[in-house]
Amino acid sequence: MNWKPLFRTKGIDQITRETSSLGQGERSLKRSLGVWDLTALGIAAVLGAGVFSTIGNAASEAGPAVIFLFIFTAIACAFSAFCYAEFASAIPVAGSAYTYAYASLGELLAWIIGWDLLLEYAIGNIAMAISWSQYFANMLSGYGIHIPTYLTLDFRSASRGFDTIQTFLSQGQSLAQITTSGIPTGILKGYYAWTQAPRPLGFPIICDLPALLITFIITFIVFLGIEESKKASNFLVLLKIGVILLVIGVGVTYVHPTNWIPFAPHGTPGILKSVSSVFFAYIGFDAISTTAEECKNPQRDLPRGMIYSLMICTALYTLVSLVLTGMVHYKRLAVGDPLAYVFGPEGVNLPWISRLIDISALIALSTVLLVFQVGQPRIWMAMSRDGLLPPIFAWIHPKYKTPWVSTLVTGLVVAIPSLFMNLTEVTDLTSIGTLFAFVLVCGGILRLNPKRNDPKTKFRTPYINSKYIFPPLVALGILALYLFQIKPIFLLFSPISSQVFLETFKQTIPVGVFSIAMIVLAFFCFKRNLSLIPVLGLATCSYLMTELGITNWIRFGAWLILGALFYFLYGIKNSKLRSITR
Repeated sequence: MNWKPLFRTKGIDQITRETSSLGQGERSLKRSLGVWDLTALGIAAVLGAGVFSTIGNAASEAGPAVIFLFIFTAIACAFSAFCYAEFASAIPVAGSAYTYAYASLGELLAWIIGWDLLLEYAIGNIAMAISWSQYFANMLSGYGIHIPTYLTLDFRSASRGFDTIQTFLSQGQSLAQITTSGIPTGILKGYYAWTQAPRPLGFPIICDLPALLITFIITFIVFLGIEESKKASNFLVLLKIGVILLVIGVGVTYVHPTNWIPFAPHGTPGILKSVSSVFFAYIGFDAISTTAEECKNPQRDLPRGMIYSLMICTALYTLVSLVLTGMVHYKRLAVGDPLAYVFGPEGVNLPWISRLIDISALIALSTVLLVFQVGQPRIWMAMSRDGLLPPIFAWIHPKYKTPWVSTLVTGLVVAIPSLFMNLTEVTDLTSIGTLFAFVLVCGGILRLNPKRNDPKTKFRTPYINSKYIFPPLVALGILALYLFQIKPIFLLFSPISSQVFLETFKQTIPVGVFSIAMIVLAFFCFKRNLSLIPVLGLATCSYLMTELGITNWIRFGAWLILGALFYFLYGIKNSKLRSITR
């Protein structure tokens, strides 16, 4: 087999020419987004579960120094944002990282990143839908309205909860004793869902109905058009920012500076321990690049929208972190709803703010759902235009000017699994998928234009020669990594049991591969004078991927293998680029 065509790139001129040929007819999208609309979409995607959920667990591990973790992660994202911005300015079409990879790395890698983005957006939105359902049920229960548990939980969690309680009951404990023994609330909810669920055919009906309904509502808004999506996003973002500023303003009056001492109780390892969960808080700023064909001036506004949204969200995350760790001791923040917690009975006891936070959490999660439901169909559309997916996914609605088939399909892809899935074990797939996209985009910039001399775009990443900067950084970084962060690697050369050896080996595989890759990258930086910013983006995002563990790498690899099978069975035969270049 001739492998060379698999890495044939699609020129920037060809991409823009094909998109321009669509004109303003039935196959084109409606251009209505300005720079502030794009900034609002970016904030809508980023400022979601991170500020209302994961920030608490991260602070409980890192202490007040969690602000450095948010800043570090923002810097890592900023390196990638520069690369996204330059690509968006040079290639102002839908498709995001998929299209950028097609122009710089070739068709096979473009397919891989497109397939990866489908997983990232789908899993991310399923998680958001389930989280929205939990917040919605909790909010209603606060007003005395109780949705049956079997309609707010997935089947697997209910089954697991029932089996756990049954084990205790079989040991002679009563249900009352089990309830007061400190057993997790989720286990009890699962038990009650299983025992109370209707059984019309002898099989319990258990599903997460609110998750299904919110997905259908968001999908309907996206189906109606980008104008409606824009209005909904702008309105909800204003409400969300207003609530967060209120939390900061009121919370700062309850800050006790003694809670900030010690500032970094567990040192650097403690700060880095929650790096993957904090990165999850930043997922989404790249999604606005999928709206390039709906921007009034994409070459100017897309770079600004991405960078503005990243700056605003970083400032808000930092301020919220300082306020939370100042209001209560950091160890008490290991909860799923830290903002509501610090203003609740366990904190400063301001019930009205606590209820307002519950409502704003619903708004925040809704905006994240909205942005990703806007982005995912446009990835399908771009891949379909290139022949890698069936043509039906590129159909544009004649009235609403949206990729309506892709929108409906992605709605079903998110809604149906959200009814039944338990995502506790797979949510990290969202992070690893996004980081993989960032790595390829940064690599694509280096591959397309290592010294930043062209193409002539309205946004250009500043060129800094990495020749004498990155290699020393790699040497120091690997030394620090092995001495302070990955001490278990030295166990490989110690007399230990085979089981401990195997577990240690699994933990060190990602870091070992990362170290080798950075040494190779440092060599090319010295030899070819590569641009520093994309290099740093590639390095920092690669390191964050190592923090996600070997299990997630295996799952991610299985998804990519499935995508490769689809490509070689369908995409390679129907690729329009291959048919043109034969």
